[in-house]
Amino acid sequence: MHTRSEPADRDPDTSARPPLVRELLLVAGLFLVYKLGRLAANGHVEEAFRNAGHVWDLERALRLPGEGAVQSLLLHSHTLVQVANTYYATVHFPATLLFLVWLYWRRPRHYVWSRRVLAVLTGAALALHLLFPLAPPRMLPVAGLVDTGRVYGPSVYGDTPATDSMANQFAAMPSLHFGWALAVAVGLVVATRSRWRLLWLLHPLVTLLVIVGTANHYWLDAIVVTALISVAYAGLRLPGHAPVRRHLPWPAVAREAAVPAGAGAYASQALVSGTRTPPGYALPAQAPRAYARSGARR
Repeated sequence: MHTRSEPADRDPDTSARPPLVRELLLVAGLFLVYKLGRLAANGHVEEAFRNAGHVWDLERALRLPGEGAVQSLLLHSHTLVQVANTYYATVHFPATLLFLVWLYWRRPRHYVWSRRVLAVLTGAALALHLLFPLAPPRMLPVAGLVDTGRVYGPSVYGDTPATDSMANQFAAMPSLHFGWALAVAVGLVVATRSRWRLLWLLHPLVTLLVIVGTANHYWLDAIVVTALISVAYAGLRLPGHAPVRRHLPWPAVAREAAVPAGAGAYASQALVSGTRTPPGYALPAQAPRAYARSGARR
């Protein structure tokens, strides 16, 4: 007797899938906290520019490559700059949402794990936004970088931080653009089985080049968020499979039921092969009569 198996790309442990309405509220709440938290961190202009100078000096002391090296590659092509700006403006939220939806439907256990990681990462990042306001490199005169979003379009920010009511332009440290992209890639690499699954890591790599090349983030913004997500992964383990009771055809169930606790392998073999049952053990009433007749003949 054969039973229909689950599709190869679906997690058979559907019991791990949490209620849909609750998850919709949780994810919506996560995005709302993300937006409101960034707005709450607005202001602090002098502190943000002072911190930007410190970050720039630290990067030079660490001999990190200048952000301008990436931007100069983009500026060779007007189309390439616009593609990078569009990627920065449009991929961040939709990619993360699609990732969560796919995991919820196909990999419930991985969905719960990734959602927890994203929540912890976002909370830690918002705390840093409040504690360490940071002007992005496009605002730092010493960096000598172009605000590609404002010059070439499209841009997700207002003309000045003071007039921007939709986003906090001083929330550069750490970069949630890169952090979420890294969480999406790691989640898909772990949850999928394709031999090409490591290609998902191209998403955070492209995101890193985009956020640096468009002068929206420093290298250190990505390094710090990588450290944060590493701590989150270390503290949050992937939930294990729930125990699943194996379905057996009726004769197999009868054979299992016929062996009392402690009968051992000898009694099990007696039922399967038809040999006489060991002394002190009797076949239960629900066992098939064929086994009893076979044992009696021997």
